[in-house]
Amino acid sequence: MTASHYVPRPRKLLPQWMLSFTDRVMDYYTKRYLHCDPVILQRPPEPQEGHKYLLYAHVPFCKTLCSYCTFHRFLFKEWKAREYFVNLRREMDYVHSLGYTFHSMYVGGGTTTILEDELIKTLEYAKKLFPTIKEISCETDPQIITTPAFRNLKGLVDRMSIGVQSFNDDILKLSERYEKFGSGAEIFERLQYAQELFPTCNIDMMFGFRGQNLDILHDDMEKIFKLNPRQVTTYPLMVTSQTKKSVKNVIAAPGNELADQYRVILDTLGSHYRQLTSWTFGRTNDEGFDEYVVDYDEYLGVGSGAFSFLNDSLYVNTFSLRRYGERIAAGHTGVERKRTFDHHAIAQYRLMLGLFSHRLSRKYFRDVHGINVDRYLFKEMMGLRLAGAIQDDPNDPDRIVVTDAGKFLGLVMMKAFYSAMDNVRAELRAPLREEDM
Repeated sequence: MTASHYVPRPRKLLPQWMLSFTDRVMDYYTKRYLHCDPVILQRPPEPQEGHKYLLYAHVPFCKTLCSYCTFHRFLFKEWKAREYFVNLRREMDYVHSLGYTFHSMYVGGGTTTILEDELIKTLEYAKKLFPTIKEISCETDPQIITTPAFRNLKGLVDRMSIGVQSFNDDILKLSERYEKFGSGAEIFERLQYAQELFPTCNIDMMFGFRGQNLDILHDDMEKIFKLNPRQVTTYPLMVTSQTKKSVKNVIAAPGNELADQYRVILDTLGSHYRQLTSWTFGRTNDEGFDEYVVDYDEYLGVGSGAFSFLNDSLYVNTFSLRRYGERIAAGHTGVERKRTFDHHAIAQYRLMLGLFSHRLSRKYFRDVHGINVDRYLFKEMMGLRLAGAIQDDPNDPDRIVVTDAGKFLGLVMMKAFYSAMDNVRAELRAPLREEDM
């Protein structure tokens, strides 16, 4: 594949020393906060009046396992997957009995559409149990979208996110996706079909691959313009302790190339789309949610390996399929780990998400957390100002403007945060034996 020559416009984002410092700060805080203690939890906390919740459901099955993927997943076995979906619906029953209602639902994986009939049954059941659900988001891969059964999701899923990563055949081969999902040209053709089915079709792209020069990245963005999807997400490649050692030094580009690649994305997508978060772009501001941790302060997860954040605590469901089934059969949830955070840690977390989503508001911190963010997080706010990441809005004293430097800093911080969460997954998956999978 021959890419057109691209010359980036000069734009300074952040100096390398600041990126290195940010990585060290994030490493300190994630190691301090992101660890979970074993817990025997028979009953999760009940919903609180006036709180807004999202329902997350995890489907941990894939027909092939990508070497760079760090999410909780197992090789697909149909009988296990069908049994799992039954347990998923039983856990939703239990959550319903506690009195929870949800505004949205996000189904992640794994490959959520690996058994379309079971997924459809589960989504229909969720809407019956929780009629307040207004939108459902799912993920899938470029291979499944042309199957006859995939069309049955039309009218049920509001936002379908399709993992493409790149249209460049060399990058697809490097990431072991070429043989699984076809060439970039084949994937491009399938995407045109998928866009007809859902109100919002999100294309997941990825940058930070070794050999993914600026011309290749620019060519990928040009193909996105031709497709013209409602939403585009441009994730940075995340290499963590779960990434196979054999590919760690093969697929990831050196860190100093990340800023130049991000500049290409801002220069190209930024001229055609509205930027919704540091790595998500949409045609308008009402594209449907992408990062549910941004749109919802609290969410409840069902399924093996699902995370919940309720009130001031993080809950993690067992990563063992066997134990998950046993816990659901006993009338419990799948939770086996818990971590409670103090008020300061939660405020820091929401500040990071506000930077990432470009939605920094003094009013939000006053109304929701009862703090003056400039005083309560004085060191953090001062650091962001010195980095040129934020500015005051001269027309709105409550609004804090996130600059291009801040957008990139938010991306770097979220990349570090998600990598740390992947390390938590790795820690909890490590003890699994054959009978747990």
